[in-house]
This record gives sequence, C-alpha cells and structure tokens, in this order.
Amino acid sequence: MQTYIARSMEARLSAALASFPAVALIGPRQCGKSTLAREFEKHRENALFLDLESPADLARLDDAEYYLAQHAHELVCIDEVQRSPELFTILRVLIDRARHPGRFLLLGSASPELLRQSSESLAGRIAYLELSPFHYDEVAPETPLSELWGRGGFPDSLLAERDEMSSDWREQFIRTFLERDLPGFGYSLPGVSMRRFWTMLAHYHGQALNYSKLGQSMDVSDATIRRWLRALEQTFMVRLLPPLEVNTKKRLVKSPKMYIRDTGIVHRLLDLRTWDELMGHPIVGASWEGFVVETVANLVPDAGLSFYRTSSGAEIDLIIERRGRRVGIECKLSIARRLSKALPGSMVQCDLETLLVVTPEPGEERLRPGVELCSLCGLSARLESLLG
Repeated sequence: MQTYIARSMEARLSAALASFPAVALIGPRQCGKSTLAREFEKHRENALFLDLESPADLARLDDAEYYLAQHAHELVCIDEVQRSPELFTILRVLIDRARHPGRFLLLGSASPELLRQSSESLAGRIAYLELSPFHYDEVAPETPLSELWGRGGFPDSLLAERDEMSSDWREQFIRTFLERDLPGFGYSLPGVSMRRFWTMLAHYHGQALNYSKLGQSMDVSDATIRRWLRALEQTFMVRLLPPLEVNTKKRLVKSPKMYIRDTGIVHRLLDLRTWDELMGHPIVGASWEGFVVETVANLVPDAGLSFYRTSSGAEIDLIIERRGRRVGIECKLSIARRLSKALPGSMVQCDLETLLVVTPEPGEERLRPGVELCSLCGLSARLESLLG
C-alpha cells in the first residue's frame, strides 16, 4: 500500500471550501484528485463521497435533489461529476436554499460539459482549482529529480517499482485516454489518428505551432488540427503557451508554443524507456524546458505565463507575470551551454530586471547583471522573493 504524499494544493483547497459553497477540483485523469479528496475527507467531521463511476452511488442520485438535501450539513464530494451534467442545476437550487461554505466538492477531468454546465448553473457559487500530477516540491528530496523528470508526475507512473512498470502504465494510460476517456468527454475523434497526432506533437514539444505544417503531415485541415489540439488542451494533456505581447518594432513569433504537459507521457510517446535513452535523444532539451514550465505553473498558479521570440531567433523561454512584476526563465541542461548574445536586448524588450537560468544542476550564482543561475530545488524560494 502506497503512503499518501501531501499535495501543495491542500491549503488552497481548504481555503476555497471555507469561502465558497462549491469547489471544483479539476485536472487530468489519474493525477490524484480522488486520493486528495478522500484524504481531505478524513479530517472533516461530516463528509460524504460519491463516485459517479459506481452504479451504487449513481443509484443514490436517482432523486438527487431529495438525497443531497438530506446531507445539507455535510461536505458532499462528487467524483467524475461530468458524467451527470444535469446535477449542476440541482446543486444551484440546493446551494441557494441553504447557502454556506463547503457544501460541495466536485471532481472532474475538465470535460466541456463540466466547464459549461458549472459556469452556467453555479456562477458566483463555485471556485475552480486545478490539480496537476506531482511536481518537484511535492516529492523532493525523497524522489530523485531524474526520476520525476523521466517518469513524469502521474502517481502510478512515478511510484512504480521499476522503470518498465512505469513505462507500461503510461502506455496503458495513453491507450485508455484515447479509446475511452476522450469519447467519454464528448469528443468523437479517430483513436488511431489521434495516437499518431499525439506522437507527432511529442516531436514538436516546446516549439511554436505551425498548424498548416501539422495539417499537411496528418493530411487533414488546419481546422481539424485546431479541434484535436483543443481536445488535448481541455483535458490537460497539452499546454499552449502564448507569446508575450510587447510594443516593439521587432517581428515577433505570434503562434503559441506547445508542450505536452507531463514529460513521462512525452517520453513514452517517443518510446524513450530509460534515462540513457532520454539523454541521447534530440528532445532532451525541449523535455527539460517543458518540465520547468510545468513546475513554474504549479509554483505560481495565479501568474500569467508567456514566452518571447523574434523572427530572427532572439528568445526567452518563459516570462512569468504576477502582481505587476515580471521574471524571465531560461531553461538549460547545463550552464556550459552559452547564453545568447541577444539576451540583454531581449530582457530590455520584455522589461525584465531579473532572468533565472534554471538547470538540473545544484548551485546558485550571479552570471551577469540581472541574470542568475538557479537550480530547480531553489526555484520556489527565488520566485517567491522576486514575485511576492
């Protein structure tokens, strides 16, 4: 039996339930939403957990309004809530009848039904929190950085006894997601083509999107590529990072950069099963960049994220904007890789006082005015000091 690993989300979840009648904890399948909710439930005097994938729990909700009204003074957690979108109207009625914080905790994997129904029916009554797979600050120092980066953060993948078991789990996750989850979320997409498309995205990981080029490679229209990407984005498999909007005479890249959000999935799609295989693959630099981007997204979930790149190739991998402050991030596997000569000019264009060069290697030092070397383990504290 695996030991429960505390999630950084716990404090935010507790605060949201103390303020809102309903809280939606959304995120990809198998990322730990149910585990977190059940652990949270243990510390509540009155709590009820309903799993809508359970026929018995579904039967209890045959007359949902009557049944849930009997638990008006309990925290009711409803897992896989997107399976019963009609519940949202009932929840609104119940909340308005007896409105107090912490009535409902809704778990879902971000289907269009969940987002649309809850926003229409529970506007002003619900807070959204996004749970990701494990990130570095949650599992360090017990879990080596190389293991989290290589296997990704999905609990069953990360905590597998051997690399082969982790790789096998990710393969089954990919198949199940394409064959069962996407159709279950309301997407009618061809499974074989989607596997090929997802694998192609793994090769483009960390690059600016070229919809026409992707469409030509898949022999489909730009509109189809956008629809497939939207499905993967809305189910938390893909992150589209927008370009920073700045007033400049330079020609800027206007397409978003695309990352597959979990590096373990990237590596499985590319059939990279070992650490040595990853280190010898051309994707390794982009993989590290995506790993850092997701780490930052978890460390400062309320920040705006973007990137800067000109048509001439000057770029900054990640721009973090929070409370009127900006910090730049450059992702390097090793500080031995030289920084771009265009970097100072790019920092001026982006109005950056500080840029952090994030590497997997330990150590912090000043490289040049405004540019600091920062290890991943020191990133959380450094961002807190810079962004408040």
